[in-house]
Amino acid sequence: MYQDDDRTDARRLRELPAAEALELLAGVPFGRIVFTRHALPAVRPVNHVVVDGQIIIRSNPGTILSAHVAPSEAVVAYEADELDGHERLGWSVIVTGVARLVTEPHEAARFKAMLRPWVAGEMDQVIRVQPEIVTGFVLVPAAAPA
Repeated sequence: MYQDDDRTDARRLRELPAAEALELLAGVPFGRIVFTRHALPAVRPVNHVVVDGQIIIRSNPGTILSAHVAPSEAVVAYEADELDGHERLGWSVIVTGVARLVTEPHEAARFKAMLRPWVAGEMDQVIRVQPEIVTGFVLVPAAAPA
């Protein structure tokens, strides 16, 4: 159903500072990692933790993420959000950075203890995404202060 822009439930996007965007990202358990596969964009849903401003995920050693993306230190995007389709409120955060395998044993063990995978399997690889660009937006009522 079409509604005019003068409706009381109209929304606008407000950009978030990077620190606030990372805080929101840290408050949700999953997101989507975007990478290149055969020169085309590919997306995988994964669960994550945010540690010291870095996004940490786990992966099975045989997956494209562990076998090709992280070892080549590929540039990836990571996106997570909390959106309410009924109220049309929420937020979205997109991080762009480099994915790398965590190879230091103590550090990998620390991250493994913090992040329990949602899927079955080995999930023995730990991948870190170091944010280079952090973009966040929140949907707010159009009448809300800027």
